[in-house]
Amino acid sequence: MIRPMQAVRAPAVAGSFYPADPSQLRETVARLLAGAQYGSPPKALIAPHAGYVYSGAVAASAFRRIEDAPVSRVVLLGPSHFAPLRGVALPGAAAMRTPLGDVPVEDAPFRHDPRAHAGEHSLEVELPFLQVALRSFSLVPLGVGDAAPDEVASVIEQLWGDASTLIVVSSDLSHYQPYADAQRADAATAKEVLALGRLTPDDACGAAPVNGLLLAAKRRGLRPEVIDLRSSGDTAGDRKRVVGYGAFAFYEK
Repeated sequence: MIRPMQAVRAPAVAGSFYPADPSQLRETVARLLAGAQYGSPPKALIAPHAGYVYSGAVAASAFRRIEDAPVSRVVLLGPSHFAPLRGVALPGAAAMRTPLGDVPVEDAPFRHDPRAHAGEHSLEVELPFLQVALRSFSLVPLGVGDAAPDEVASVIEQLWGDASTLIVVSSDLSHYQPYADAQRADAATAKEVLALGRLTPDDACGAAPVNGLLLAAKRRGLRPEVIDLRSSGDTAGDRKRVVGYGAFAFYEK
């Protein structure tokens, strides 16, 4: 098996998507989590990955569900926005760093592609929430590129684990539509998630990892739940061109 090629994957969006100062970051995340409603811990989550001023409250509504849960391993999947990628890839690092510290990366039988992870935010922005909510855990961080639902579902099922393993898929929803149009589009997307159906890239930038999770959830009989559904028009910015955000939980029956 190929070993990691770098010791640490350094943060790429600290100071832009979220605070770079450790104390400010921890305080921000703790405040967002405290403002969300607590619920029973799920097996899997979908959470957004924009800047915290835009999607932080929606992301917190997902991660509040696993605060202090007995989770010691997180399988985190998110889209590769900037680098061409076929299938899935690890960052090729022994740890992923945020201002809150290093998260150890678990080796797994997938190829390493540091270039796909170097400037990517989709996984990174979820880490401070996980670090505050769980405190200590190992990570399987997978960038997802061009990959069919069955391919991603097979990866997720391979890493499924027991109750100590949490699966998190990182994705925003509709992009740059007027507020009312985005509301309608995201409501339809939420309905498709609840049906354990299939999304298109127009529905969600993370359609590939989301579709893999939906297929795995369908095969294993998981029960989906919408936790939160909002857009940047609700949280920050104007309503002329908004980005949609959704938080979803999946429970084993």
